[in-house]
Amino acid sequence: MTEATIQATDGATNAVAQTLPLDPERVGARRFGLSDGAVRRIKAMLSKESDSASFFRVSVSGGGCSGFQYEFSFDTEMGEEDLVFERDGVRLVIDEMSLSFVDGAELRYEEELVGAYFKVENPKATSSCGCGSSFSI
Repeated sequence: MTEATIQATDGATNAVAQTLPLDPERVGARRFGLSDGAVRRIKAMLSKESDSASFFRVSVSGGGCSGFQYEFSFDTEMGEEDLVFERDGVRLVIDEMSLSFVDGAELRYEEELVGAYFKVENPKATSSCGCGSSFSI
């Protein structure tokens, strides 16, 4: 299975994926990866959403057992701090503050005997909880 990194650029298409940031100067060289499995799962989930304008949102908030926690949701409203990334038809939105905590990370979809879940491989995290839904920097 191949993995791809979504990188914010000035809107140019690179060999891996096209990224569409709302404000390329604000995004700069920050990036967020999305695995093939995550793309497939998000597409499947979006196909069941009633609003065709829905997109997948990744955010970081205070809380969890390690200090910060990842949040995943569907949304239809974008704010001025939101940055949009796209790969293979999947729109992923991350607010600017959250991106500062997950810059260089990759969203994966894991399927194991105990269940299936999204997991963020975050190089900025110095520790995380056992379930992987919270982290510290």
